[in-house]
Amino acid sequence: MVGAVMDIGVQGLNVGDAARPDETRRLARLAESLGYSSWWASDHVVLPSPRVDPSPSEPDTVFLDPLTHLGFVAAVTSTLELATGIVVLPQRNPVVLAKQVASLDLLSGGRFTLGVGAGYLEPEMTAVGASFADRGARTDEYLDAMDQLWHADAPSFAGRFVSFSGVDAHPRPSNVRVVVGGHSPAAFRRAVTRAQGWFGIGTPDEIRGHLARFPSRPDGFRISVSAQVPLTAPVVREYEDLGVDELVIYPPLFDGTVDEVLERYAEFTG
Repeated sequence: MVGAVMDIGVQGLNVGDAARPDETRRLARLAESLGYSSWWASDHVVLPSPRVDPSPSEPDTVFLDPLTHLGFVAAVTSTLELATGIVVLPQRNPVVLAKQVASLDLLSGGRFTLGVGAGYLEPEMTAVGASFADRGARTDEYLDAMDQLWHADAPSFAGRFVSFSGVDAHPRPSNVRVVVGGHSPAAFRRAVTRAQGWFGIGTPDEIRGHLARFPSRPDGFRISVSAQVPLTAPVVREYEDLGVDELVIYPPLFDGTVDEVLERYAEFTG
C-alpha cells in the first residue's frame, strides 16, 4: 500500500475543542487503533491580543501546554510515539525542561520526541520574559545544557544564558530524540549538529526547496513533515520520494471532523 513505507502521524489536537479530556482520550485511542505512528502537540503559552500577523490563532484559542497534554496521552495509549511539534525553546527554562522531558520519557516508556524551535512571536516571548533578539543563540545553548543534564556523568555547563555545576538530575532519559523545526539556515544547521531530526511544514514543492538547502545529514537522521495539502496516493508518494520519513497531518486544515479526517487518511497508515 502506498504510504506503508512512511510513518503517518497526527498534529495539533491539544488545541481548541479537541483539547477536552474526554476528546483527547477518545481521539488518541482512535488514532492509535487506526495505525497512526505519532501524536504531536503544538506550543503557545500566550497569543497576541488582538491577533496580529504572524500569530496562528485568535487570542481566545485553547492551547494546552504540550508536555502536560502529552503526559495525559501517554497514560491512555501504549504505542503512539509522543512529540512536541514544536516547543518554543528560548522561552523555557532549560533545566526545568530537561527534567520534564526525562519524566515524560520515563512515564511514556521511552515514546517521547522533543521537537524544538526558536519561535517567531515577539509578543509571546516578551510576555514570558524571553529575549526575541537572541532567541537563536539561546536555542543552541539550551540544547547543549539539556544534553549535559541528560547524558553527562557530572553535569555542568557555563554559558552566556545558563550555567550550573555541582548538581545532578534523575531520572535520566532512556530514549529521547530531539528534532528541530524551522526553515532558516540556522534551523537546518541546528538540526544536523544538535538533534536527530528535522520537523518541516509545507507542500511537496516547498519541502523540496527546503531540503535542497539542507546541509549533509548524518546517518539515522529523520525528516518529519507537517503536510499542508490533502493526501492522495500521488501526494504521499511525492513526500516519500523526497526522503520524508514521517508525514504528519493537521486535521483542522482539512475538510470534515477530526474523526473523518483520521479515518480518511488511515488508508496510508497500513
